[in-house]
Amino acid sequence: MELRSLADVEPFTTKDGSTIRELHHTTAQSLAEAWLEPGQATQRHYHARTEEIYLLTGGGGVLEVDGESSDVRQGDAVLIPPGAWHELVAGPEGARLLCMCVPPYSHDDTYFS
Repeated sequence: MELRSLADVEPFTTKDGSTIRELHHTTAQSLAEAWLEPGQATQRHYHARTEEIYLLTGGGGVLEVDGESSDVRQGDAVLIPPGAWHELVAGPEGARLLCMCVPPYSHDDTYFS
């Protein structure tokens, strides 16, 4: 068993501007906690190979995926397929979420317009 605690993981800023703490990164998948401050947004981007699932664990905001926007809040889970442009704008409480990626997150698979 490989056990990791958020308290023991150093945060870093991803290419899209969110701050994350990556809990696991294997050859097949990754799991990270990400957060945005109130009003902060990720830079609109896509991943050519990576499928993502966002699970909001706190706060919320507006998530746009391929031109479709939706208010998201704690408890919501969103599937973002490979190649889908997306951007998250945090609401007044900020946004905290788990990001599950298959294959695992890579700066090299993050593209901007």
